[in-house]
Amino acid sequence: MIHVQGLDFHVRDVGGNRPALVFLHYWGGTGRTWDLVIREVAGRHRCVAPDLRGWGESDKKADSHDLHTQADDVAAIIASLGLSQYILVGQSMGGKIAQILGARRPYGLKGLVLVAPAPPVPSAAPTVQREAMLASYQSPAGVEFALSILTSRQLSPELRRQVIDDTLSGSPAAKAAWTQAGMTLDISDIVGNINVPTTVIVGDADKVETEPLLRRELAPRISGTEFIVLPGVGHLSPLEAPSELAAAITTAISKIR
Repeated sequence: MIHVQGLDFHVRDVGGNRPALVFLHYWGGTGRTWDLVIREVAGRHRCVAPDLRGWGESDKKADSHDLHTQADDVAAIIASLGLSQYILVGQSMGGKIAQILGARRPYGLKGLVLVAPAPPVPSAAPTVQREAMLASYQSPAGVEFALSILTSRQLSPELRRQVIDDTLSGSPAAKAAWTQAGMTLDISDIVGNINVPTTVIVGDADKVETEPLLRRELAPRISGTEFIVLPGVGHLSPLEAPSELAAAITTAISKIR
């Protein structure tokens, strides 16, 4: 547990080599979303995976879940751990937080790996669709339905239970903040400030953040952005295809170096 920003954050921290990889999870996930990926890369890198505010074992008492504030959280965790060289690896919501932090050009940041990231522009999803998304995160049956959209490959019963537990345990404020504000937050005016090597990893079966959408919204804004496409993979690549994702992350890191 790390106390920063007036909150207690549960953080997974394994391995010891630089640059460290700082993993930021999706809306509904926790730090353990990355466990299967970390297992494959921890021998080469220090891996840090916090439960973001309102999720997992981190504090659920916060009433603000603004993405800029969450970027502050991540920066404070990095500083508390004394990471002098690190790469942000953010998925979906975590990818948007990574873009915000990357745009600040913080000391020690060596690169960005954006995994099916939420784009910098506001979501085109209408209010009724965003309300339905939030409603699906309130019950096991709703999460099961969400999984039918989020995944292309079938998850094991154990991973399905993990997703359900992680989603349902999120604070009401954290769940609502993404659909009510995070998805529609426009950060397109700042992402052009990102000046480190950036790789976008996306599954070609992703129904949430598609490859054409991400190419259109990220490539023109972040100079030199490269793309790696995972065949047959949906939105939850850390759980659907951890080995393939770990290999893609390794490829992205090799280019950063």
